[in-house]
Amino acid sequence: MHPLQKLWDKPSLLVIGLMSGTSADGMDAALVEITGSGIGTRVQQKGFVSLPYSEEVRSEILRLAEGKQGGSHDLCLFHFLLGQLALEACQAVCRQAGVDPAQVDLAGSHGQTLYHIPVEEPYAGRMVRGTLQLGEASVLCEGLGCPVVSDFRVRDMAAGGQAAPLVPYAEYLLYRRQDQTVGLQNIGGIGNLTVLPKGGTPEDTFAFDTGPGNMVMDQVVSRITGGKLRYDDGGRLAAQGQCHAALLQWLLQDPYLQVRPPKTTGREYYGEAFVDALMDKAREFGVKDLDVLATATRFTAECIRVAVEQFCSSVPDYLVVGGGGSRNPTLLRDLRRTLHMPVLINEDLGFDSEAKEAVAFAILANECVHGLCNNVPSVTGARHPVVMGKISL
Repeated sequence: MHPLQKLWDKPSLLVIGLMSGTSADGMDAALVEITGSGIGTRVQQKGFVSLPYSEEVRSEILRLAEGKQGGSHDLCLFHFLLGQLALEACQAVCRQAGVDPAQVDLAGSHGQTLYHIPVEEPYAGRMVRGTLQLGEASVLCEGLGCPVVSDFRVRDMAAGGQAAPLVPYAEYLLYRRQDQTVGLQNIGGIGNLTVLPKGGTPEDTFAFDTGPGNMVMDQVVSRITGGKLRYDDGGRLAAQGQCHAALLQWLLQDPYLQVRPPKTTGREYYGEAFVDALMDKAREFGVKDLDVLATATRFTAECIRVAVEQFCSSVPDYLVVGGGGSRNPTLLRDLRRTLHMPVLINEDLGFDSEAKEAVAFAILANECVHGLCNNVPSVTGARHPVVMGKISL
């Protein structure tokens, strides 16, 4: 019997989706029941946990993701460490849902992006692109005793795509409408927008990274609090500040905002160097700390406005915000002030904002084991549809 035959024979599967994002704040695990595959996919969420990383682990992720230090020794150990942390998240979500881990049929693990280079650059006498997600899937496979799908992005990149964003495939299956054009804005470390034209097909879907999500805000918070805080809980600090008009206009000169899709970005662009420049400019303008944070928060909202106004031929009837940014009322307030459409959160539609990306990788894993193409070439720029993911048995 083929090792995957029992999955193909079951009417529904218990699947864990795992995500560790650019914010590097923890490992998300969603336990879902998936019935069917392809256009008929139905998903019911059973549980969700987000296990925060220790300060040591988070610092190591950020150090390695800068791309300036850390060799093969560090990458080797980090690869297996993240596999162990992913397994612990799987065990935790099973405990929360009251499910024996032995009942899990499949897991889909995104891993942690350490570096993403979507545009060719010179290397060893060649022009090369690449993307690197770590988190050893065999650790999960051994610990759960079920197949694990991992390393999704590389297949799309090999087919000429930018390997991001990947979530739009799952979003099409879950959120599409016949009568309305739906905008879906995820705000994790990076912001990414998906537009599902009304009555459209997967090929009509378009999506791209809008710019920073929480990433710049988080770094500003860390700097103005001397490292005491990682993020602006509930947007409370930004709410105490005022957006500085001149600093915002300087931020809006960011060249990435004018790049036409398909496009993707990450910590390589909006990391320490970007925030160094922001803080230098804030000092030059004499901007107070809380005003810098308020301006960075407004900048995230303005990046989304620019994306909608300049690149959306099908303007959404409404925008649904997911990810950690959906928990920031100050950011949501700024979005509602800048966009001329209703701004909702996933919970308004009966979905879980925090679990969205983890659920998406459960869906992508289910498509992979059924041999179905699970990228969206109109989104990533790939030459053709491909089956993303490597299967560990």
